[in-house]
Amino acid sequence: MKQNYPITILLALSLIIGLLTLSDYGESWDELNLYKYAERSLEAYITWPQHGVIPVTGDRFENYGPAFVMFTAVVTSTFTRIFPNAQAVDIQHLVYFLTFLVGVWAFYQLSIRWMSRAAAFGATLLYITQPLFWGHAFINPKDIPFLSLFTLTACLGMKMHDSLLGRGTDSVFDSAPVAWSGLPSSTRRLLTAVTIFWLVSLALLFGGTPLAYRWLENAIRAAASGEPSLITLIASNIHKVPPEVYIEKFFVLFLQARAVYFLIVTTILIRLYRRNLPSALRVLGIILPAGILLGITVSIRIFGPLAGILVAICLLWKSGARAWLVIAAYALIAVTTTYLTWPYLWPNPIGHFFETVQIMAQHPWPGSVLFNGVTYRANGLPASYMPILLAIQLTEPVWVLFGVGVAVAIYGRRPEPVEGSIKRRMENRELLALMLIWFILPLFTFIILRPTMYDNFRQSFFILPPIFFMTGLAFERIRKPVLQGALIGLVVLPGLIASVRLHPYEYIYYNQFIGGVSGAAHKFELDYWGISYRDAAQEVNRIVPPNANVWVDGPAHLLGTFARPDLHLYSAYEAERADHYDAVVTLARYGLEKTSFPDASIVYAVTREGAVLTVIKKP
Repeated sequence: MKQNYPITILLALSLIIGLLTLSDYGESWDELNLYKYAERSLEAYITWPQHGVIPVTGDRFENYGPAFVMFTAVVTSTFTRIFPNAQAVDIQHLVYFLTFLVGVWAFYQLSIRWMSRAAAFGATLLYITQPLFWGHAFINPKDIPFLSLFTLTACLGMKMHDSLLGRGTDSVFDSAPVAWSGLPSSTRRLLTAVTIFWLVSLALLFGGTPLAYRWLENAIRAAASGEPSLITLIASNIHKVPPEVYIEKFFVLFLQARAVYFLIVTTILIRLYRRNLPSALRVLGIILPAGILLGITVSIRIFGPLAGILVAICLLWKSGARAWLVIAAYALIAVTTTYLTWPYLWPNPIGHFFETVQIMAQHPWPGSVLFNGVTYRANGLPASYMPILLAIQLTEPVWVLFGVGVAVAIYGRRPEPVEGSIKRRMENRELLALMLIWFILPLFTFIILRPTMYDNFRQSFFILPPIFFMTGLAFERIRKPVLQGALIGLVVLPGLIASVRLHPYEYIYYNQFIGGVSGAAHKFELDYWGISYRDAAQEVNRIVPPNANVWVDGPAHLLGTFARPDLHLYSAYEAERADHYDAVVTLARYGLEKTSFPDASIVYAVTREGAVLTVIKKP
């Protein structure tokens, strides 16, 4: 327990700081639409079984898995019912931040696999004090949760290996084949047949949902046109009502029958294994949490399967061919969880999943991106986009320590006893392989293929943990605890100082390689999610008269969340216009602070380190 005191204290202190500063952060641009999508997805759990209908709008949000935002929406709704005065957006932000802290814990748990606890704690401290991560941890409902659950998936997957296949353990996994070989041949044949039947029948019933719907549609339309069939015997009024009515009724009946079938055959299968091979269920019980988490991770972003691939490679690396059965069960649980938590997949699981892969690979976004002083189309960024942003948005010591850590991993450390040296070399090879798959290959994919990117590189946060694992190896190079602690304290200072200076806009951080935020202004994106509108709303509430008209450029809803209820807000997204405006609020993005109402005088500006984020004007 004493070994866990440092990480426990770090997480507790972070939580206290988070709770004290929670209400400083504004709503981010996408949150409103994401929670509309979450509501539609939650609604599907009622409309799909009862009516065979999933609320669909055709927007790009349906190609994001809704698992996390559905969970957040339920938590927020529950909390605001209990505490009606609580600001819903603050509850949402608290859920994001708690998820970030869970990811920090997972990062630390992974780190101690390859280095001492002191070095792992140093790497974790450097990771959690990155202003970029800390700022996004409060406002980002997509990329920070995905980063955290991706890291947690890798962590639980490796712990699953240790529990089932690890050397020196009383292996539950190895007891299952022994018990299997001791069963009568007739029992083995029965279990094999029932398992295969279960897999095939469910694959056909769930994967073939579009085929079942088309068959029902064709059969019912044929019956409605006068062709004799079984349907005419069941539906005697088929000639009196539109065929769509019976198509819906029969399809809902199919969905309900399928659910009942799934419960019955799954219960029978579990009972058979419990009676004849209980060790198999114990193995499944160890795989279940890791598989469920992988499925939820996939149901956040389509890159989620990469976490499963990392785990599978780890299992094969350490345990060889005997890991295949575990991997198969792990994948099956993950696929089932993804399906259950992503309503958009329900009508056509295979088709909609690959449609999502195709769409998200192109990552449609029609906007423009400011990069190094030049405005680019989001799908036409230069190959240097990711490398430059990585260089200037992480704190200055990170890349120096990363380089040292890679050198340590490749060339080894000071001499140790032979047995310890072999173990260290194996750990180093494992960490280098992990870095290659988790960081290097995705990074080169982004550089070479140059997919659509925007809002800097927030969509790629999930590839960054290996960078910080390597910094831990650099800390471990120093053997004297006092010097090691001094180095850790020194390298986290830039992030801490910047976070205090930028709060609550830590996510706009740029390091001194580019001259900080002031050096990045007008060259790179700053407050691209408009969270400074909360600060602006508080000032507008103070200075404008009752029932004032306020023009808001860009995401007016971000100001509306915090504006006085008597104010009338207008924006370019609405057709209605006012004959005069008592104030104009303009986000300093796309040069709007200069081009919107250029003759109006600026009466208030939200700034950090000399960079303007939002201005309020009086016409």
